[in-house]
Amino acid sequence: MSVEKLTSEERDSWLAALPQWALARDGDAIARTFTFADFSEAFGFMTRVAILAEKRDHHPEWFNVYNRVEITLTTHDAGGLSLRDVKMARKIDALA
Repeated sequence: MSVEKLTSEERDSWLAALPQWALARDGDAIARTFTFADFSEAFGFMTRVAILAEKRDHHPEWFNVYNRVEITLTTHDAGGLSLRDVKMARKIDALA
C-alpha cells in the first residue's frame, strides 16, 4: 500500500490544526521543539514517543540536548509530508 504525499492545500490545512508544528525542509516535513524541566523528563518523553513510533511503524527524526527534544516528521515512502505525519504529530502532542 503506497502512502501519498499531501498536496500543498492539504498540507496547509493540516498544519493549521497543528499550531505548535512548523514546516521544515521546503514543506516536505513538519518539526516541533519540546522543552522539559530536565534531562530525565526529556528522556522519558522520548521513550514514550519511541514506543508509539514502533507500534505505528513511523519513526521520527529527532535531536536531544539536555531538556530539549526536536522532532521532525516526514514520510520517506511518500517523498514528503503525508497524513501519517499529521497523525503522528497529534499522537506526540498528546504525550507532551
